[in-house]
Amino acid sequence: MGAAGRDFHNFNVYFRANPAYEVVAFTATQIPNIEDRTYPAELAGEAYPNGIPIYPEERLEALIESERITQVVFAYSDVPHTYVMHVASRVLAAGADFRMMGLKSTLIESSKPVVAICAARTGSGKSQTSRKVASILRELGHKLAVVRHPMPYGDLKAQAVQRFANFEDLDRYACSIEEREEYEPHLAQGAVVYAGVDYEAILREAEREADVILWDGGNNDLPFFKSDLWIVVVDPHRPGHELSFHPGEANVRAADVVIINKVDTAAKEDTETVRQNVAILNPQAEIIEAASPIQVDNPDAIRGKRVLVVEDGPTLTHGGMAYGAGWIAAEKFGAKEIVDPRPYAQGSISEAYRKYPTTGMVLPAMGYGPEQMEELEQTINSADVEVVVIGTPIDLGKLLHLDKPYQNVRYELEELGKPRLPEILEERFGRGSEAA
Repeated sequence: MGAAGRDFHNFNVYFRANPAYEVVAFTATQIPNIEDRTYPAELAGEAYPNGIPIYPEERLEALIESERITQVVFAYSDVPHTYVMHVASRVLAAGADFRMMGLKSTLIESSKPVVAICAARTGSGKSQTSRKVASILRELGHKLAVVRHPMPYGDLKAQAVQRFANFEDLDRYACSIEEREEYEPHLAQGAVVYAGVDYEAILREAEREADVILWDGGNNDLPFFKSDLWIVVVDPHRPGHELSFHPGEANVRAADVVIINKVDTAAKEDTETVRQNVAILNPQAEIIEAASPIQVDNPDAIRGKRVLVVEDGPTLTHGGMAYGAGWIAAEKFGAKEIVDPRPYAQGSISEAYRKYPTTGMVLPAMGYGPEQMEELEQTINSADVEVVVIGTPIDLGKLLHLDKPYQNVRYELEELGKPRLPEILEERFGRGSEAA
């Protein structure tokens, strides 16, 4: 059971060449239009000459019966613990065993040092933390390769191993908005990014050109690679979620370093609650407090205006947030009114509001394919506003034809107090061969 990421990885590293099992199906959820495909024979291995079908998760019970399934493996992330057990109950009631796979079964070991960046929830600030760590490692003289958690929403065979060295590669691989949000900022810093489907093959390619591997995690999933330093970001805007979401709690329990991000915009009591919870879950972890200060190019373009706020899609959907950096920027820089986008929502964007009712008066930047990108563009252009505030990590105006002025929101990780990441990274990895 998956969402085109952890499920494929677990299959590749544990089941693909394992004669004790026959894998008869994947199910897919969370991401639109990733079901009704086939995991290709070229990736599935010689035991699966016809590949493996991928079905909607709604067919779970019927598949257990029709395919005489004896074991179901849960393999996706950023869901409440109660949700996991409801799924387990469906499986058990249908007669199969329910399984979750741990680190020993799924981690790949690298010949190079690995830093893993993970989170307790989607939208905690993992991306700016990854950029910060990458920048520090380069300053220490290390040659870095970034390996990003999978987002293979297109042709799985063609996406088996992807290498992004420049912005043209994003077009060559026909990347979605969600992929661009994660890859573009690294490319802008001069990093090479790897992603795809087969992560052992991806790791071996990355090792050829780097002396340190940076695992840039997705959602709140566990890393795919065995790490020498495990950094996990938690969010005081959602106190208690570090205790109650899968597999975010496991990340916090296993971390070497926990970063409490956004302390500049969270309530002090919520920050303290998160700190206490982390100390209970993992008393050995070093705790760093950090901010992600908000900036735009022209605050006066927002002040006194009626604005539409566009936020990072996954943060609002399965991340469960009602707002993000765009909303904070609109309030900080004095917008006259934040306009509700829901009356203007088109097609699958409207459906996303129904599926994720916790989303507030902001527009999720969903763009998992050309059709959805067009619906996002139509939603923005039909809104009766004076300016658009874009809280995604990329410039949507370069991908969509917007008929309104817009401001992009920027945010970078800023550590507060000690310990600090440069000292931790230098102590763990030393200086690289390219150090000045």
